[in-house]
Amino acid sequence: MTSPPRVIRPTRPPRPGVQPPIAESTSGMSSARISLGRVFRAESSNYLMLLGLTLFMVVFGLIMVLSSSSVVSHATTNNFFSAFWSQGIFALIGLPLMLIASRMPSRFWKKSAWVLLAGSCLLQVVVLTTPLGLPAVGGNRNWLHLGGLTGQPSEAIKVALALWLGVVLARKQDLLGKWKHVVIPLIPIGGGAILLVTIGGDLGTTMIMAGFVLGALFFAGVKLRHLIIGSAVIASAAVVVALTSASRVGRISAFFGGTSAVNPDVQWQINNGNYALASGGIFGVGLGNSHAKWSWLPAADTDFIFAVIGEELGLIGAVLVLVLFVLLAITFLRIINASTDPFARITTAAIMVWIIGQALVNIGVVLGVIPVLGVPLPLISAGGTAMISSMFAIGIVLSFARESSRAHTRA
Repeated sequence: MTSPPRVIRPTRPPRPGVQPPIAESTSGMSSARISLGRVFRAESSNYLMLLGLTLFMVVFGLIMVLSSSSVVSHATTNNFFSAFWSQGIFALIGLPLMLIASRMPSRFWKKSAWVLLAGSCLLQVVVLTTPLGLPAVGGNRNWLHLGGLTGQPSEAIKVALALWLGVVLARKQDLLGKWKHVVIPLIPIGGGAILLVTIGGDLGTTMIMAGFVLGALFFAGVKLRHLIIGSAVIASAAVVVALTSASRVGRISAFFGGTSAVNPDVQWQINNGNYALASGGIFGVGLGNSHAKWSWLPAADTDFIFAVIGEELGLIGAVLVLVLFVLLAITFLRIINASTDPFARITTAAIMVWIIGQALVNIGVVLGVIPVLGVPLPLISAGGTAMISSMFAIGIVLSFARESSRAHTRA
């Protein structure tokens, strides 16, 4: 029996404006692939190098904070890990802030610079004028206690001042050959922000801020003779400020082999820092085996952590730290060189001089090259506010590296 012929019915044409289901699905999958491609597209080598160095230094710092603080932590809180957990929490706060900052466009930072500087300076005024500011510690009054949390507004001023310098100097770049156009924005605004920190008594932070202001001016193209005059003025002011404090005079006296009646522990700290470095030798006494941390070396996990690194990891560990900061400086310079935006270049330069300069000051203090100033080793020393501000500043530089890479790709 023959089957009836099969009737092929014509396909109904789609209504105008309506896509076939298969085409719609294919289009959706294609757009999804494009979106994921944009999200996971490889970043530039500068971006990856800066991010990798930062993460490595933070992890290395956490290990050294655990080692250097364990004895004092147990003596004060009956917990070997209390300082380590505290620093770890701050690192976990700083990490997402750094990554979020790295996704922001430069126009966001340009618009935010004035607001951030005003807000951070207001917090510093609160420290100096209200009971929310903690009593002076070591001659410094720079700590704010708010809602159970303590922090240093001066660290926020560093970030805001670096951004503000980028905005102002980039806008006036064609006029920076005339000294009046350099002095007018810097003295009342930038100098005022630095003065607030100086009033709090933190000469170390003041010098770091003054240093990266000069660094920003140099990369902005200010004439060398103007920079030399500015450096001389800043150095003279630093000497005057140092001589007005008995604590700072004692530190200078201890540096030259004298004694400090106000703070007799300064000479003790310098000597034991030298002993720690000397006992480390080439290979060190081993991670966790420091003798200096047994209450011999004050601030072993903060200002003098480099001495513990030299003792436990030896000359090799100390050189490793120096190499890390050299690589960090090279990466900053690569990002500056790759950027075509004056704002990004100047801001990156300011942050570079801040972090690298502060590292050199910290290491110089431990080695006995300069008097004790009390500044932490960036990304490595214990100190929550300093850790967060450094990571956030690096996040800003990462955002510039991303934008520079995108601009080169489009070109």
